Amino acid sequence: MDTFVKNKLHEWDFSKWIPNFEDEEINEQSFHLLDDRLIDQLIPKGGPRMIFKDKHKLWKASNTDSTISSENALFSSFGEFGSQSPTTQQWRTHTMGPQCSLPETHDLSSGPYPSQSTRDKIKDLTTEKRELVGVFGKTGAGKSSLINAVIEEKELLPSGDVDACTSVMIKLEANMDTPRYEAHIEFITPEEWKDELWSMENVLDELDDDYSATEEKISALYEQDWKEISNGMDNKYFKEIPEFLKSRKKIIKCDSVKELAAKCVKYTRNNKKVERSKVKRQYWPLVKCVTLRVPGNDLLQHVTIVDLPGTGDRNKSRDKMWKEIVGNCSTVWIVTETTRATAEKESWEILENASSLMGNGGECQHIHFICTKSDQINDSDCKSRDKVRNRVLERNEKAKRGVMKQFSKENKIKKHFSDDCFKVFTVSSKEFLKTKYLKRDETEIPRLQNFLKDLNDSHSETLNYVSGACGILSLIQGTRCMEVAGKKAEVCKELEEKMRDELDKVKKSVEETHSAFESHLAEGVEKSLRLCDKTMKSILEPSKTSCRGFYMILKYVVQNNGAYKSKKGKPKNLNEKLSSHLTDSIDAEFKKTFPNESNSGPFKNVIKEFSLNTETLIQKHDDVKLQLTFLKTEEDKLKLHLHKIVRDRKKKIYSSLTDTIETNMQTCYDEAKEIRGPGSLLKMKEIIRTHVRGTRNTMFEMAKKNMLTQLDALKVCTFLCNMYCYQ
Repeated sequence: MDTFVKNKLHEWDFSKWIPNFEDEEINEQSFHLLDDRLIDQLIPKGGPRMIFKDKHKLWKASNTDSTISSENALFSSFGEFGSQSPTTQQWRTHTMGPQCSLPETHDLSSGPYPSQSTRDKIKDLTTEKRELVGVFGKTGAGKSSLINAVIEEKELLPSGDVDACTSVMIKLEANMDTPRYEAHIEFITPEEWKDELWSMENVLDELDDDYSATEEKISALYEQDWKEISNGMDNKYFKEIPEFLKSRKKIIKCDSVKELAAKCVKYTRNNKKVERSKVKRQYWPLVKCVTLRVPGNDLLQHVTIVDLPGTGDRNKSRDKMWKEIVGNCSTVWIVTETTRATAEKESWEILENASSLMGNGGECQHIHFICTKSDQINDSDCKSRDKVRNRVLERNEKAKRGVMKQFSKENKIKKHFSDDCFKVFTVSSKEFLKTKYLKRDETEIPRLQNFLKDLNDSHSETLNYVSGACGILSLIQGTRCMEVAGKKAEVCKELEEKMRDELDKVKKSVEETHSAFESHLAEGVEKSLRLCDKTMKSILEPSKTSCRGFYMILKYVVQNNGAYKSKKGKPKNLNEKLSSHLTDSIDAEFKKTFPNESNSGPFKNVIKEFSLNTETLIQKHDDVKLQLTFLKTEEDKLKLHLHKIVRDRKKKIYSSLTDTIETNMQTCYDEAKEIRGPGSLLKMKEIIRTHVRGTRNTMFEMAKKNMLTQLDALKVCTFLCNMYCYQ
């Protein structure tokens, strides 16, 4: 946590909550982005929490555009070179308002001491960005064995007799600070568990598919039937985990992997097959995420592997975290058994259900379909090791061809991903650890390890650190040259002329993108209106579902603002169904505009091609070579940051269509929640149907408008950052 956050908490009389902000590593940038969910976790007491939210809201309002402000803070060091042009200031004032003036520049001839922003740059040289690898796969597919083999920690994740929980996410990272194994356990809030108890008692227990899941949760935590519990929030149930009641993380530190695995079981696994005498009360129903830190593991130094549930969770905070992680994964591993790779529906359904979140709505560049247990074959009729090996390799190649053929048929997935980003692996964790038939490389575990090594190498900080350090040293050395002042105005004039030419190219490119989206969205609005009644019928009159069963599902849907997740089957989302024609209309254009797996696309091309041609200026103006060298390193950093802005904002742009529909539908969900008594199903249906019919002429148009507005915001942001940073 940085000084800014501490000072702000002291200023607002919230000093006692500083440890909570430190646990969550809240810095100035994330302080700007705090939402209600995280504030609830940081400040568990209701009274102080309400006061904090009010102060935070007023503070954000006083910053006209917090996103631009944070970017300005990051890029302000460009002001250390050059002067501010009146034309630029007038344009910015007209666009952003008079209060958003550019920061004061640092006079390079004023002395050898670096400014505050230069000191900040030195501090920021070690900033790290981790790559996320998400792992999906049903219980029994060999996920745990695969991960253990890849990172070469045989006992870290339990496998075999212990079932993985469907709700708990497990992150694996390197611990490069100490030689100990650590587990950082993050819980849902007590308020969320109280809501879950109510939901299980009033809704889920009446759904046949979910009754067993409800029973498992209750018996795991309370060691008794839920109907016998008088007060599920009694402190006696949480004596071993006081962190849960305080909404803080629980940290476990061990000297061996075996010890850590034993202590974590009750937080990560459903031990229904283990004797109660060995493990009594289990706390996995309360856990949102567990981060396991492995000492000195090079494969995890800049990479986080996340063992993920297949379809999110009913709990809102767990589901939100699941969506954020899936959307942030640059790589996804889909794990299934080799013998079932093509026919296993669940694996393909997981990929299909998450494809929009990973693709157009995310940043996934690689999908690895991993077929496990590839060595399992009937070798009774094979009399030699070579014959078994040949049969295994032949079967594995056949499995790969079958998976690739199946992928070519998955149209919903291929809308978001090209053939180039999809690869198939046939692995054997058992053979990797102790080869019997296959050579070590033929187990294909080394291929996955090499992939992780490449991910780590691509995010190695060494080259960036050296480049940034050289740039800063050039700036500091250049400030000692007192003759620079006369040259500065001449060089700045050339920079401004070059910048205007480059910005004209930016403007033209992004306006063409906006026009294309506007046209596609107009088609989506027309189709949504034309097929609205048909869409509503498919939602409110489902086939093969009894009235009672659908009543309970619809009851849960309105309670959960349009979404329903069962233990079995596909998740249902009324908002996504209503926005489906809009998203379909822009999917192809969106993939072309914001591709995950390449450096092409209008915005990426703009960033890549934008240049002030400092190399040429250095040849012409040797007197300011050091300052121009610094400017070149800052230009490279700017481009990296702009890529991050585009990557992060494009996710929000894509999700804005469904988000707008959900906001519009909220009033009818709230009304339907209050329905009780005879005829409730018909009344809830009518409320939803009437609301959609009454608002559809504005609802779909508003979704279109909001997406274009967010696209405009990205356009302005890219334009401003480029223009602003070279002043």
